[in-house]
Amino acid sequence: MKKKSFPLSRVYGLLEPGPVVLLTTTRRGRNNVMTMSWHTMLDFEPPLIGCVVSNRDYTFNILKATRECVIAIPGPELAEKVVGIGNTSGRDTDKFEKFGLRTAPASVVNAPLLEACFANLECRVTETYMVNKYNFFVLEVVKAWIDPAVKDPKTMHHIEQDVFMISGKKIRIPSKMK
Repeated sequence: MKKKSFPLSRVYGLLEPGPVVLLTTTRRGRNNVMTMSWHTMLDFEPPLIGCVVSNRDYTFNILKATRECVIAIPGPELAEKVVGIGNTSGRDTDKFEKFGLRTAPASVVNAPLLEACFANLECRVTETYMVNKYNFFVLEVVKAWIDPAVKDPKTMHHIEQDVFMISGKKIRIPSKMK
């Protein structure tokens, strides 16, 4: 067996959980958006998502206080904006203005939808017992929106610093259930 040791600091790229998304919040009339890739599906119905938001991020205290957000799923055409948003703090910058993001009102939560994203998921925080130790929030999707004009959406996946992968070809493999 020809295997070699792999740095533990790069394991994230092997197991990266899902597409890079934009998470919007609002508090006291001020919208914010952050780039996030640390999330995972926890349940099907109702759809539950677990996500990590660092307690150093401006979004952390907003999400903790308001207990609601929107997860917007961008396509690769937004890659440069997504990276720019991730490298800019909402503490001192209006990222919507800086990156030319157009919003639409959500129907269930106060956080805005992002018009340029092919999907938007309105979410409410349902569990916070792992927030203090792991910055891990459990979100329930309470309303989902898609752009019907996008027939074959592609997603971006973060592999390591400055390296992304775009989702590829879909394949169907029938199960052999009897």
